[in-house]
Amino acid sequence: MIFFGKEEVKFTETILRDAQQSLMATRVRTVDMEKIAPAVALYGQNLFSLEMWGGATFDTSYRFLKESPWERLETLRKKIPNIMFQMLLRGANGVGYKNYPDNVIRRFVKESAASGIDVFRIFDSLNWIEGMEVALDETLNQGKIAEACICYTGDILDDSRTKYNLDYYVRMAKTLEKKGTHILGIKDMSGLLKPVAAKKLIEALKNEISIPIHLHTHDTSGNGVATLMMAAAAGVDIVDAAFNSMSGLTSQPALNSIVAAMDSTERETGIEADGIQEISDYWAAVRPVYKQFESDMMTGSAEIYKYEMPGGQYSNLKSQVESFGLGHKFNDVKEMYKAVNEMLGDIVKVTPSSKAVGDMAIFMVQNELTPENIYEKAKDIDFPDSIVSYFEGMMGQPEGGFPEELQKLVLHGKKPITCRPGELLPDEDFEAIKKKLRDEFGLKGTEKEALSYALYPKVFEDYLKSLEKDGNFRLMGSDIFFHGLAEGETCEIKIAEGEELVVRLDNAREVDEEGFINVIFEVNGNRSAVKIKDAAANIAATASQIVYADAEDPSEIGANIPGNIVKVLVKEGDEVDEKQPIAVIEAMKMENAIHAGKDGRVASIDVAQGDAVPEGGVLITLE
Repeated sequence: MIFFGKEEVKFTETILRDAQQSLMATRVRTVDMEKIAPAVALYGQNLFSLEMWGGATFDTSYRFLKESPWERLETLRKKIPNIMFQMLLRGANGVGYKNYPDNVIRRFVKESAASGIDVFRIFDSLNWIEGMEVALDETLNQGKIAEACICYTGDILDDSRTKYNLDYYVRMAKTLEKKGTHILGIKDMSGLLKPVAAKKLIEALKNEISIPIHLHTHDTSGNGVATLMMAAAAGVDIVDAAFNSMSGLTSQPALNSIVAAMDSTERETGIEADGIQEISDYWAAVRPVYKQFESDMMTGSAEIYKYEMPGGQYSNLKSQVESFGLGHKFNDVKEMYKAVNEMLGDIVKVTPSSKAVGDMAIFMVQNELTPENIYEKAKDIDFPDSIVSYFEGMMGQPEGGFPEELQKLVLHGKKPITCRPGELLPDEDFEAIKKKLRDEFGLKGTEKEALSYALYPKVFEDYLKSLEKDGNFRLMGSDIFFHGLAEGETCEIKIAEGEELVVRLDNAREVDEEGFINVIFEVNGNRSAVKIKDAAANIAATASQIVYADAEDPSEIGANIPGNIVKVLVKEGDEVDEKQPIAVIEAMKMENAIHAGKDGRVASIDVAQGDAVPEGGVLITLE
């Protein structure tokens, strides 16, 4: 047994954690987890913990699934009372992509702990310990299990790479132990920890620290199971895995396979193989519903050791590149990702620092920049917001510092910070947020609602507007939620506990001249007909009306990337100068400021917040 203060926590000799983190895990709906939850509670009782949510899953729950991550947590807590719940916390970035005021982080940890999170896995995207301190301190204040992490990068087997060598990881581990962390996490987000390196690292750490060690890796290279097996042989206490049907590639290594391999050994897990096979079979049956969210990555790739790209980013990068119209240059972007990392001095790459590297790589390919010509060709170019934030010091301080010449180029004379960003950010006014939510949306203004707004104001507002406009489909089956009904198909739709509707789609006629479809359907045997605006026809009509900016006329300001307008920063009649930001555009979580490009007066604004615009589409016209 291991004692954390007055709390007694039992560990089996090898502890495995189910992440259920496949390629499309961030889009898995709560209704599918609820159905299998009792089986997980029974057959997974010897698991150390279940990961509930963290950065991406908190965001996409609201953004794409239109359901509350808080409700998911509390729903599953009731159905799985016997296994600890764990979450991923990006230190000062919380579950977002930027730094938040200290009071947001502290209140988020407190509310998460009260709602059912037992273990907080805390990391900093640059391995900057100061960036973890507030989250670590508050986790300890709440009496929960703190697992401070070291993000693994580089290759400790390569003696020529001295920046992130074995001494670096041992030194960090000792510091985190002294800070009071209960468990040391090794977060191998890119799957870079090779099997032999895992054995070497775990053995060294076991000789230097006394707290348990938890290893998280991805299986992008195909070596994930071997890495965990070697770590187990070296004495690792906890490892991450996913049920076989949801494992592999950019997900975690295969849980069922590891359990079977450990059977009848000194590190036997005590997990019932037949039981977890039933759970894996369930997810195998559910997974096809989510096929549209799968990447086209079919096999493991050893090139991950070359590019050092986190698993989630590796599977998403192609979609992001294609959204910028650069699909034919995907290999160039991957090569540029490596080059950007070298330009930055070889940094730890995990959200949000990995996002900055990815955004910069796309930006450089898009603008035909190279490490050789960037200082001359890009001296008057505005860089992506994420890379500007990185060089401002808003993501923390990297090991070895910033490359000064590149920092000056990106910041255009702006002075960076050297302290912890939270020290400079004013406290969030939660009472004002709660009042806004009550007045504008008719909510109760609870702590959870206020925290969701503080973390993701636009995403949360869009979620609330969606509920008001379309209704709550949280209990609807995922096959219907994602794919709808075919003509002649009947389904049962749950709208509340003990209340279901039987819906049949009888007929959906052709699109009329105005872009509407006449739909005939039955609900509990009662027939109805409605006219529905066809989204495809609407998109086609909108596309035909798009006006593109004249590249020869500086008065017409166009979008530099295809995306959605996050904010319009000016109004008609405003005087602007050439370097003034006039709008913010976002694509695949990459935000860019659009600048005026010349002095003038705003004659017309052709877009509004939330509009989708193509590259080159006119946004604003100057007199």
